[in-house]
Amino acid sequence: MKKLATKKVGDSKIDYYPYEIFPHDLNPKNTVFGGTVMAEADKIAGIIAQRHSNKIAVTLLVDSIRFLAPARQGETLIFKASLNRAWNTSMEIGVKVLAENFLKKESRHVLSAYFTFVALNKKDRPAKISHVLPESDEEKRRFDEAQKRRERRLEIA
Repeated sequence: MKKLATKKVGDSKIDYYPYEIFPHDLNPKNTVFGGTVMAEADKIAGIIAQRHSNKIAVTLLVDSIRFLAPARQGETLIFKASLNRAWNTSMEIGVKVLAENFLKKESRHVLSAYFTFVALNKKDRPAKISHVLPESDEEKRRFDEAQKRRERRLEIA
């Protein structure tokens, strides 16, 4: 079997993905529905997983979604996402979401989440994927932390 080349984090990451908040995105408190943010985060994490694996990838689990602050109408959600670590067939993607108010020229961190995706072959079975090479100190930290989260998940399972 052919060995897959190791890839860099930067090969698949998304640094800036805007989502403008409209009235249909709001709950009765006039803040964005949590489910709307979660769905967009899942889609973006899926893009990262497919870019990295060059395969269809599906969500296996969401390890942690933490809402840190509300986002409101008139703001823009800014999604940032990157691959933290890849194992044999699965990979963890970290997603960070900011709420940007362009009028006030400020933004705040509103959500962080970790998604695990599995790459699939043509028979919809888990497929082998490339490992990832962390380069920066932050990438190395996220790489190490992803392994610790995986070990905790496996203990629970």
